[in-house]
Amino acid sequence: QLQASGGGLAQAGDSLRVSCASSGRTFNNYAAGWFRQAPGKEREFVGAISRSGGSTRYADSVKGRFTISRDNTKTTMYLQMSSLKPEDTAVYYCAARLSSIIAVVAAEYNYWGQGTQVTVSS
Repeated sequence: QLQASGGGLAQAGDSLRVSCASSGRTFNNYAAGWFRQAPGKEREFVGAISRSGGSTRYADSVKGRFTISRDNTKTTMYLQMSSLKPEDTAVYYCAARLSSIIAVVAAEYNYWGQGTQVTVSS
C-alpha cells in the first residue's frame, strides 16, 4: 500500500517536497515513479527511480527542477520540486512496479497511491 503526502499550495518559484510511504518492506524490491494529472488532462509521467535508487529518469517538462530519491530504510520515496510553475498544478500520484527497472508508462505500474494535490499560483 502506498500513501502520498506533502502536497499543498505554493507560489511560482517555490519549492515543495512530496513523499510516498509504503507499508510493506517489499517496496524496496520495486522500481517506483511519480505521475501527475491536471484537471481535464490525462495522467502523465513525471519521473521514476530504480529499485536501488541509482538510476532516475524525468519528463522533459520537469528535468532540472524536480528530483526523485528514495530511502529504502524507511520504504519511502520523495519528489523534491523546485522552481515550481503554475503548469505543475496537478494531483501527484506515486506508483510502484514489480521490477527493479524504471518505466515511464503508467500501465507498467502495479501499485498506486491515492494522490496528493499540488497547486502553484502565479
